[in-house]
Amino acid sequence: MRRRDFIKIVAGSAVAWPLAARAQQAAIPVVGFLHYASPDTFAHIAEAVRRGLKEAGYVEGQNVRIEYRWADGHYDRLPALAAELVHRQVTVITAGGNVAAQAAKAATAVIPIVFTSGADPVWSGLVESLSRPGANLTGASLVAAELAVKRLEVIRELLPLARGVAMIVNPNYPGAESEMAEVEAAGPVIGLQIQKAKAGDVSALETAFSTISQMRVDAVTVGTDGFFITRREQIAALAARYAVPGIYPFPDFPAAGGLASYGASLADAYRQAGVYTGRVLKGAKPADLPITQPVKFELVINLKTAKALGLTIPPTVLARADEVIE
Repeated sequence: MRRRDFIKIVAGSAVAWPLAARAQQAAIPVVGFLHYASPDTFAHIAEAVRRGLKEAGYVEGQNVRIEYRWADGHYDRLPALAAELVHRQVTVITAGGNVAAQAAKAATAVIPIVFTSGADPVWSGLVESLSRPGANLTGASLVAAELAVKRLEVIRELLPLARGVAMIVNPNYPGAESEMAEVEAAGPVIGLQIQKAKAGDVSALETAFSTISQMRVDAVTVGTDGFFITRREQIAALAARYAVPGIYPFPDFPAAGGLASYGASLADAYRQAGVYTGRVLKGAKPADLPITQPVKFELVINLKTAKALGLTIPPTVLARADEVIE
């Protein structure tokens, strides 16, 4: 081989290697993670999504990249964050919470969206049906709102002499009114008088509990809106300060000091969203993936909190509990 030809080959290879490296890098799919909360309060949820992706064969930093967008509890930021991910041309958007999913849906009708939602995704207009979502969305429903009435029944079991229950809802949450209406309708049937309080920010929570303390209620519950999950420690502290037992939608609440919870595992729903995200990355169409629903609902009781409130949990309830925090 002549020296001139050899130099051409080497020079060509030097150019080809970076181009090949860039092409390989560009081929790695990008997941846009859109969430209403902050990484400080929901790091375990992002980890659950990564676990689901791993189950589907994707590991962050190896064969998939994740672009994180957190709204830090400010719902009004979600549309702009969703638009950023669309402009970034991510491969799929994984949206945490109904409000984030609505923002993603408004931002794109092309990029696949995998969501988790405490509100009914059909009622809220995210999808056409649970079995055939249609369009570019699918995901996991927590059926959390539907269990609001069941939580009243748990209150009745925990506090047999209870007569009044206060429910705190976020007026900024689209599903708040319908969830409240279900609880108000079920209360008299169960033998409970339902009172309503509103809170959409940190200071309003303080005001809500102050108001509840004057309502002469025996227990408090909260809506399934994600804002309350992000403030679970504050809510548990306020419930302790005003000595009012609380029954909540997710196990994250008793883990933070609340009395009890009844509902599906939040982390498992996000894990399933991660699995679905992986399936979409492999070519599945969201319209063909039915909305997943939890099959197991857990009763979690914090005995330490019960003791601090001077409550004795009935043995029958303790026997049914899936987890008892001591």
